[in-house]
Amino acid sequence: MTSEEVLKVVNDEKISIIRLWFTDILGQLRGFAITPRELPMAMETGMGFDGSSVEGFARIHESDLMALPDPSTFKILGDEVGEFRSAIMFCDLKTPEGAPFEGDTRYVLRRNLEKIAADGLTYYVGPELEYFYFEDEHDVKVLDEVGYFDASIVSQGTILRKKTIQVLETLGIKVEYSHHEVAPSQHEIDLRYGNALDMADKVITYRFMVKEIARQNGVYATFMPKPIFGENGSGMHVHQSIFKNDSNLFFAADADYHLSEFAQSYIAGILKHVREITAVLNQWVNSYKRLVPGYEAPVYISWGQKNRSALVRVPSYRSGREKSTRIELRSPDPVCNPYLAFSVMLAAGMKGVKDKYTLSDPIEENIYEMTAASRVEQNIETLPGDLYEAVQELTNSELMRETLGDHVFNKFVDNKLIEWDRYRGIVSQYELKKYLPIM
Repeated sequence: MTSEEVLKVVNDEKISIIRLWFTDILGQLRGFAITPRELPMAMETGMGFDGSSVEGFARIHESDLMALPDPSTFKILGDEVGEFRSAIMFCDLKTPEGAPFEGDTRYVLRRNLEKIAADGLTYYVGPELEYFYFEDEHDVKVLDEVGYFDASIVSQGTILRKKTIQVLETLGIKVEYSHHEVAPSQHEIDLRYGNALDMADKVITYRFMVKEIARQNGVYATFMPKPIFGENGSGMHVHQSIFKNDSNLFFAADADYHLSEFAQSYIAGILKHVREITAVLNQWVNSYKRLVPGYEAPVYISWGQKNRSALVRVPSYRSGREKSTRIELRSPDPVCNPYLAFSVMLAAGMKGVKDKYTLSDPIEENIYEMTAASRVEQNIETLPGDLYEAVQELTNSELMRETLGDHVFNKFVDNKLIEWDRYRGIVSQYELKKYLPIM
């Protein structure tokens, strides 16, 4: 939609509230609401706000920022949110002089997509987000005890998932699959693939709607990577492909796995740089409670086709479906910042393409069942074991500094080091239970 079309729809549909959305550096939803009276000015020059109060944005002496609504993201909300008929738009953040704000993570993704667009390329992603329903936010009391692909149509979680899908479809967000996941009260809704910028906006909207529909029905939804000890955590597997015009550059008819040289170098780039990008894909202390052996989440840096213990999986090719040739990166979790996550995955893959990295042999055996010696023999490395290790890898990466830009890179690293310092000073219940009786 154009700005003029948005203004007309707001008037014709008698929209009372327009919600202007953006995210902070960690991918948490921020924003404010305006009335239709203010919308023409907002669409023309943006709405000013104090950026110094938003995580990772501006220092107090340079805090003025402008939120400029992107009319292409305009969506009308029905009765899903609040009592008034409202609409949402994502914003691009600008300086008062009208320049892009370097701390805007949506701008970071846009800038990285423009690099490949100069060569006629489009980056497509299809994320699979998992989450849990609990009775409330204070405890991990599950709503069911069933497991993977349970087909019950009357359980509370299934009904909530169905309601959420209906809302997403109403907003033009296409859902491809949905099902109960492995852990009790764990669910998954997969979005149909699309270009990365649109998809990042949709991930933010998806997370908001899952939590809002749950709240309205008296329960709590969480995307926390590992809320329950001893159960699978929640991931965000990301399917990826690169197109030039209408041609999928990942497909080659006569190649092994039907993967082109382009695709093989792209995978090699992901594998080579994945330790550098892990802090962005798994940005919380809790993220690394999920990335441990034995719970389906990938730990070992490898690739394969049928192997779901591998970090990168190549879904089997189906005859006549060249456009569906893609790779699946299985390590990200659903509370990452999608704008930054898509940026760093693209940068790592395209670095492999640019420098013609050679792809290692696939691993098709269960890596979790290998001995340590066997993994060493096959040069299988591991992902960082905790947030601090991941941040150190990020800090030393010139590729990531270039990809994120100095502002986001430095603010992100600073934020994560503060989180780590706060976490490591906490005395856990595990320590009290294990050590207090014997020390």
